[in-house]
Amino acid sequence: MTAWTSDELDKIGTAEELKIQSLRRDGALRNPVTIWVVRVGDDLYVRAVNGRTSAWFRGTQTRHEGHIRAGGVDKDVTFVEVSDPAVNDQIDAAYQTKYRRYSANIVGSTLTPDARAATIKLVPRAS
Repeated sequence: MTAWTSDELDKIGTAEELKIQSLRRDGALRNPVTIWVVRVGDDLYVRAVNGRTSAWFRGTQTRHEGHIRAGGVDKDVTFVEVSDPAVNDQIDAAYQTKYRRYSANIVGSTLTPDARAATIKLVPRAS
């Protein structure tokens, strides 16, 4: 697997929002969806606040591949589901820190059991 460069991690990790597109079965990209993104160490994560039934999350489950844009970075990625409670706790903390200027109920929507169950690690793919 390819790793993020430190420049990509910095740019995406500090971006307010990320545009995510998953690949359809035929290889075409779905329409972009704007979501929040957080960095934990050298990894980047996103969550579906509406859980696993969210349309964009379901799209990521088709081929587990797609494309992201954030902070001036355009990258093809692989979507890897996260189920480790310890990692999810770190992701919770990252959301709370990065988006703390928003109201507690908005940030809290990223911390629910449904959102935690729809956590995806973004892994860069070789171009």
